[in-house]
Amino acid sequence: MSAQAQMRALLDQLMGTARDGDETRQRVKFTDDRVCKSHLLDCCPHDILAGTRMDLGECTKIHDLALRADYEIASKERDLFFELDAMDHLESFIAECDRRTELAKKRLAETQEEISAEVSAKAEKVHELNEEIGKLLAKAEQLGAEGNVDESQKILMEVEKVRAKKKEAEEEYRNSMPASSFQQQKLRVCEVCSAYLGLHDNDRRLADHFGGKLHLGFIQIREKLDQLRSGSRTRDRRRSRSRDRRRRRSRSTSRERRKLSRSRSRDRHRRHRSRSRSHSRGHRRASRDRSAKYKFSRERASREESWESGRSERGPPDWRLESSNGKMASRRSEEKEAGEI
Repeated sequence: MSAQAQMRALLDQLMGTARDGDETRQRVKFTDDRVCKSHLLDCCPHDILAGTRMDLGECTKIHDLALRADYEIASKERDLFFELDAMDHLESFIAECDRRTELAKKRLAETQEEISAEVSAKAEKVHELNEEIGKLLAKAEQLGAEGNVDESQKILMEVEKVRAKKKEAEEEYRNSMPASSFQQQKLRVCEVCSAYLGLHDNDRRLADHFGGKLHLGFIQIREKLDQLRSGSRTRDRRRSRSRDRRRRRSRSTSRERRKLSRSRSRDRHRRHRSRSRSHSRGHRRASRDRSAKYKFSRERASREESWESGRSERGPPDWRLESSNGKMASRRSEEKEAGEI
């Protein structure tokens, strides 16, 4: 890649697709299904393993650093859940790699000579020490390239100690095996990248393997998959907690509503009872008044009936007697007044 192309890619990665106003580049959004979601999260195996023995070639989906920049800008504002797509992609890839590792182990078990469990444990110990030496040498070379010479020298001192342990383990393994069988190369499959490792590999071979792009690329992919899984579990826990909070909130709200409805119903019932009581009191008062009026009217009617019956028994009145009595009464009152004068 030329210097100009590198500068263009760097600008794309920093500013996104809208850095120079090119509308043709903005036609494809990072949310498009044709865009590789693993590339947006910088974990696509096609990019990581490019140039290694397991180069997968170009990805069938779109890879663009500018789209990755657009995604990083948008992901700060909202959650896009692209991690789920990337996790599915990496899980399928790692599952295929683990399947190849198991097939390689089966082929080795079929081709190599059968050894006892004790000898197999001693050979496994030698393999583990080889792996530790290779990792330490790769780390020391990395620190030396970064300019951290002191830390690199400390790691090289640890390598010498592990080499002494390896020499002892090889002596135990040699003593437990015939000379002809010991010279046979015993292979082992790397659990990370499914590559073959020899029991008698030198330190340079081990350092090249454990510090190589293939092995480190598989480590990066597996670590990224673990991060995505832990993030998914954390998101699920947050969702469940928020769901529980919403449920508790809805339950408390429903309880408050039920309490409020109960209190309202009690108030309505009390008002209804008070109205019914007042209505019953008024009804009783009105009924008493009506009964009193009815009683008075009946008594009056009975008195009138008794008076009419008495009058009929006495016969017709004597108007002459009444008039004479009236005249005599008036004369007596006049005489009384004259005497007083």
